[in-house]
Amino acid sequence: MSSVTQLLLLMLCICHSAIARARLDDALKAEAVCAQPQVSQSSSSGATVRLSHGYGPCSPAPSTDEPTITELLHSDQLRANYVQRKFSAGKNGTEPSDLTVPTTLGSALGTLQYVITVGIGSPVVIQTMMVDTANDVSWVYCRSSNGSTLFDPSKSTTYAPFSCTAPECTQLGTRGNGCANSECQYNVDYAAVANSTGTYGSDTLTLTSSETVTSFQFGCRENEGAVAGKTDGIMGSSGFLTLGAPSDTSGFVSTPMFRWGAVPTFYGVLLQDIAVDGKLLNIPPSVFADRSVMSAGTIISRLPPAAYAALSTAFKAGMTQYTAAPPRSILDTCFDFTGLTSITMPNITLVFDGGVAVDLDGNGILIADCLAFAAATTPDGVPSIIGNVQQRTIEVLLDVGQSVVGFRPAAC
Repeated sequence: MSSVTQLLLLMLCICHSAIARARLDDALKAEAVCAQPQVSQSSSSGATVRLSHGYGPCSPAPSTDEPTITELLHSDQLRANYVQRKFSAGKNGTEPSDLTVPTTLGSALGTLQYVITVGIGSPVVIQTMMVDTANDVSWVYCRSSNGSTLFDPSKSTTYAPFSCTAPECTQLGTRGNGCANSECQYNVDYAAVANSTGTYGSDTLTLTSSETVTSFQFGCRENEGAVAGKTDGIMGSSGFLTLGAPSDTSGFVSTPMFRWGAVPTFYGVLLQDIAVDGKLLNIPPSVFADRSVMSAGTIISRLPPAAYAALSTAFKAGMTQYTAAPPRSILDTCFDFTGLTSITMPNITLVFDGGVAVDLDGNGILIADCLAFAAATTPDGVPSIIGNVQQRTIEVLLDVGQSVVGFRPAAC
């Protein structure tokens, strides 16, 4: 792992419109949201790049084929399977090979919901990239038949491919894909029918008009894919994207960060308990022994079955005034709010190692009129996942140098 990785300080704030009913369809059609201030004073003294929902009205890459909530959740389940099964694979040194992806959603990449706009190269080529804190290799599409908006490394005066023997190539580990024309090749295998391969190199990354990152490492993917028409690539988070250290950490509560030796891609936290309306569920410590992955690319949090059952039961007890509804895809704690313009619901608090309590925003509790959590379907020994719905309005600080994960509530 490079020394740059050890200094990573990444602030990620996933914002969502403030709405009375936490429904995905309402939120995504809230045209007025884009005209309103979305972020409070940043805690970072570095560059700030706007983060938008990939299917939202403020997206720099608006989609004309927005998936249904059922399609979105099905694809998200495949994404969660991929993240969790990498841990099983890491134990025996192999990659998962039996995942399938719905072609109607353009592969598992379509589940990575938040995007940023940055510039790459000299002269700068503007790229819209998905953000994923559970992906360790950033990449962009390079050259294509239409080629007008894609990055072309041959036209950048600052682009340099890594040689096959360069340390940057060696550190790819299982993400390396051999050598071609004396240039380092990378490979990210998202699933059996979705992967990204190409040349691994570096160039200048432009975050704002005054903030640039030199020698930004990324892959140049020349094989076309279904997401090419919507975004230009994936912005991973494994140590080379630095947005700056917080100028004031007084608003953050912090818990230790965990990394897994076999799969160092991920940033982990230890979830110790959950509270509903201030009352702890008293979930046994052994239930969360495998810790949880912080993922900006997974929508719905996956909890160990025992933890999810306890949360579901307690949440239902606080929603008895509403009619229960049938399950929706992977969500089974659902309600019928027909005819209602506002609802009340129990507060949910995630309690992390060290007694750090993080209250979820209302938009981080319900989605599509269902509790925005699901039971993990993976075996023991595989971490649960904290998805991006539960991170809404919270500024999340991933500080690799200090090995802490910080949370600043009501940041946006």
